[in-house]
Amino acid sequence: MTLTTVRGMKDILPPESERWAALEASFRAHAARYGFREVRTPLLERTELFARAVGETTDIVEKEMYTFTDRSGESLTVRPEGTASVVRAFLDHRPGSGDGPVRLYYIGPMFRHERPQKGRMRQFHQMGAELFGTDAPYADAETIAFLHGFLNGAGLGGVSLQVNSLGDPECRPAYHARLTEYLAARDGELCDDCRRRRTRNPLRVLDCKAERCVRATADAPSILDSLCGPCRDHFAAVEAALSSAGVPFSRNPRMVRGLDYYQRTTFEFVIPGMGAQNTVAAGGRYDGLAQLLGGKERVPAIGFAIGVERLLMLLGERGDASPAADVFLVTTSAALLPEAFRRKMELVAAGVRADMDYEGRSLKSQFRRADRSGAKVVLVLGEEEARRGAVGYRDMAKGIQEEIPAEEAMRRLRGAPREG
Repeated sequence: MTLTTVRGMKDILPPESERWAALEASFRAHAARYGFREVRTPLLERTELFARAVGETTDIVEKEMYTFTDRSGESLTVRPEGTASVVRAFLDHRPGSGDGPVRLYYIGPMFRHERPQKGRMRQFHQMGAELFGTDAPYADAETIAFLHGFLNGAGLGGVSLQVNSLGDPECRPAYHARLTEYLAARDGELCDDCRRRRTRNPLRVLDCKAERCVRATADAPSILDSLCGPCRDHFAAVEAALSSAGVPFSRNPRMVRGLDYYQRTTFEFVIPGMGAQNTVAAGGRYDGLAQLLGGKERVPAIGFAIGVERLLMLLGERGDASPAADVFLVTTSAALLPEAFRRKMELVAAGVRADMDYEGRSLKSQFRRADRSGAKVVLVLGEEEARRGAVGYRDMAKGIQEEIPAEEAMRRLRGAPREG
């Protein structure tokens, strides 16, 4: 019996893998323009990291993490999201710390034991960015503008930005009290999870996608009405900076995000008509997370994450994969395979994508394979041509074949512009 992938995991094969690589390269280039540098963190972290950072009452920690005890008895978890690991790495190493903010980005797989669905697997991939060291509203606007520019550059149309402020430890308790009182009056209308959460973390009830909970909280008090002066001023300055940067947005006071570490600015880029799975990318400010993870001082920070699978699904099949080969070498007999192989290696060493058939198939079969490879040129090695020191040079687009000296053919191919 052939072994298959684990449920919720997926192999990514050509040409799909080429679309992934192109999107990742685009993200890296865009991040560099904003001064972000790459960080790579381990897949495995101590379970405590996510329990502290993500929040023990979140779905991620309560239900979805891949957690196990290793042979030394330590509880480890395969990372379910990227921010907690990047903050832990920042506190460990302080990369690039100096006078200015530290800007880091990451690309990689995350793991959550959820029900697999279209655009969301148990192993999924995120591209994200984190900006440390300033609570200036301009940092929030810069981070959001970075994401807005990347999504536009990737060609994602119809996406809109929603923003909110969750307040801070000074003003959020008063809102919690108002919301808890409101939810207590609607306890019978909530799902089992939200009845439990309304006393431990009432904000999480607003994040529930169950239809009964959405109905029950439709007229819940707005957190924006409970912001303290500094948070209100910060949110107004973020909105002004976004307008100055030409980034359109709308307010969504129900947006609380799924992670407990957010405070003040939160944001989501959403696609209308996608139901509960309409979020393409999202993030927010998490000024208190460093101290929550054991840091000695407060480190203001803001970041975001993009779901790669969902973004690629929304982008569709645009951007055809590049051809498998620039040149395909065809032989009229198996005796010419060594010469064809030597020519192929010369071309590959010169940076030309070259391919050939190793099995001695018929000429017709070799040309069929050359056509499927997308090669623009087919080099035909035949006995008669070899005696004259020549090869057949076939332009596949024009359907024209000429006989030219073998070395002239190699010079043309080495100097020809190539795709990809």
